Amino acid sequence: MAQQDDLTDFSSENAYRLLVQGVTDYAIYLLRPDGVVANWNAGAQRFKGYSAVEIVGKHFSTFYAAGDRAEGLPQRGLDTALREGRFEGEGWRIRKNGSRFWAHVVIDPIYQENGELLGYAKITRDCTEQRRLQMEQQETERRFRLLVEGVTDYAIYMLNPDGSVANWNAGAQRAKGYIEGEVVGRHFSMFYTERDRIAGLPQRGLDTALREGRFEAQG
Repeated sequence: MAQQDDLTDFSSENAYRLLVQGVTDYAIYLLRPDGVVANWNAGAQRFKGYSAVEIVGKHFSTFYAAGDRAEGLPQRGLDTALREGRFEGEGWRIRKNGSRFWAHVVIDPIYQENGELLGYAKITRDCTEQRRLQMEQQETERRFRLLVEGVTDYAIYMLNPDGSVANWNAGAQRAKGYIEGEVVGRHFSMFYTERDRIAGLPQRGLDTALREGRFEAQG
């Protein structure tokens, strides 16, 4: 009997409220139909900087940059959630101290039993660190791509798993004579003699690279 009472208590509205308030890795709060903040959890306070007293009753557009507010971005999120049943997106948001953080946002409309709109559930996660790592990776890839594209003494290019050419650098154009538009998408066996193609030399090169981690030859 005690176990049944515990289950009843855990499924109660109060238990769910305590669960949401205790979450610190996500900002979870309700918005009224007009976008005004109705409640506030510990996660929201942790990475947005506002206490519940400071933010409840204010419009959630407070977290958006002035430019985003001018473009109507906050309202578009609500409109999309209402129209499609859900809004999900990422973008910069503003903390209480004025600093920015990269947010992953989900907005769901919440309806009463009679079908009337009660408001919106808004879940936000601070993804600033993930965004920083992503941007660093993209910058590294960009610099490497520029480096490879700028090399003229070597033909450096990628092949798809089936052997078709995926990209083409300046060195490849210089050495082989094809411009990028003439060769990307074609099989690299086009660079071999007819005799070597019939002998299966191009595929043997790929097979050797896959099996041994590298293929090196002259011809």
